[in-house]
Amino acid sequence: MKHILIAAVFASLTAGINLSLAQELAKAPVTVSADAKTAVKSKLNINKASVEQLVAIPGIGEKKAQAIKDYIAANGPIKDQQQLTEVKGIGDKLAAKVAEHISF
Repeated sequence: MKHILIAAVFASLTAGINLSLAQELAKAPVTVSADAKTAVKSKLNINKASVEQLVAIPGIGEKKAQAIKDYIAANGPIKDQQQLTEVKGIGDKLAAKVAEHISF
């Protein structure tokens, strides 16, 4: 019984400390470095990107990334969003979704 009481007190103290830390962190100002701001604003050039970089784009998996690279190798640079839909597996919806993350 004594061990249960000690465990309960310890759990309460731990929960109180976690709550205090969470409240302090919520008050802390959030700072974003200049590099992070640049990274958010910059778009990935689809014609120069590696498969690994393309996979980082939401909606593009490894197969679609490779299909993009294969299309570029066979047909030359992709010039616009409409031409991106010519890549196997990329339709209008996906092209529109990834357009905010890429440049041509």
